[in-house]
Amino acid sequence: MKIGVLGSGVVARTLAAGFLRHGHQVCLGTRDTGKLADLQAAQPGLELGSVSAAAEFGELLVLAVKGTAAVAVLESAGEERLAGKVVLDATNPIADLPPEGGVLRLFTEEGESLLERLQEAFPAVRLVKAFSCVGSALMVNPELPGGPPSMFICGDDLKAKESAGRILAQFGWQSVDMGDVRGARAIEPLVMLWCLPGFLRGEWSHAFKLLAS
Repeated sequence: MKIGVLGSGVVARTLAAGFLRHGHQVCLGTRDTGKLADLQAAQPGLELGSVSAAAEFGELLVLAVKGTAAVAVLESAGEERLAGKVVLDATNPIADLPPEGGVLRLFTEEGESLLERLQEAFPAVRLVKAFSCVGSALMVNPELPGGPPSMFICGDDLKAKESAGRILAQFGWQSVDMGDVRGARAIEPLVMLWCLPGFLRGEWSHAFKLLAS
């Protein structure tokens, strides 16, 4: 599959490398391709381009940027290039403020999520929240003693969530469907819980797992 990754930070780089490892074609979209020459050299087959070029390239897209930049990046990609495509939203609404006692602060209000804001702004895009409740080091085929961890997903489009589930299975995750876009109100704050052991004790090698009887 052709994958367009929108972003150039650690999460975008990690996921781009993961897609390449699993045999997909990948174009990473960024404002300055010159800064990523080292990444392209380390990842044979990786294409670099503008955000709009990556959006045009991808059959499936991944949004992997700071939450504060998410709307602007999708606007830069161009709604006509995004329309009808599945976009895995790996963003979190983390505020540009320091944590309080190790607890991150979010810029969303009670009763809303960043995913809902994005879906409202881009109604023709098939958004699915994914990869948002774990750190980049464990996003691709994590090896943990408890077996495959859980990745909580949500979105309004059932077929889009099925596509996300297939990608997540390739990446070593068990996807757990948490309903429509409103489910992101519960999923996005998990970033605060996931980061807390890291900020308090320097522990970053963990993931969530949903257990059922």
